[in-house]
Amino acid sequence: MRRLAFLIAPLLFAAAPARAAEWVVDPALSHLQFSGLQTGVAFQGSFGIWKAEISFDPAHPEAGRARVTIDLASAATGDLQRDGALPDADWFDTAAFPRAEFVVDHFVAKGGGEYEAPGRLTIRGIARDVVLPFTLGITGDRAAAKGHLTLVRTDFGVGQGVWSTGDWVALEVGVDVDLVATRVGG
Repeated sequence: MRRLAFLIAPLLFAAAPARAAEWVVDPALSHLQFSGLQTGVAFQGSFGIWKAEISFDPAHPEAGRARVTIDLASAATGDLQRDGALPDADWFDTAAFPRAEFVVDHFVAKGGGEYEAPGRLTIRGIARDVVLPFTLGITGDRAAAKGHLTLVRTDFGVGQGVWSTGDWVALEVGVDVDLVATRVGG
């Protein structure tokens, strides 16, 4: 019986799911930005308030997960008129939908420090599956990740009424993620 237990034990440990390390994002060094075109002129903005909960192990990316919560009222582009309109019902409607959320239940290694984060993005109560491609470098317990995703804003109800066409504001919006994080477990 003891011999049987000795033979089975390695199989049980091999079947146990991998546990990813927890990472804490450094808000002073990390940025969540967006970009687009308004009347043919490029603009950029950023979200000043957001948080990310990340579990990730580069040896087992499939065991990772992440949840990013964004305070939509913190969007700023440096243009007073645009910044004043973004929280309104035609755009983010922050009175009804104060936050956006991106939830990832696994990561995919693509090789050469490149990964994908397939997840569910919810803006204005509309959830869509998206994939965020990103590069990742890890040195010791410090990680730096950069990613870019292009969204069609009207897929999430952003831009109502006269703003629902691309006549004044382009439908495509770029989202840029630049994270620096420290491993705290794993």
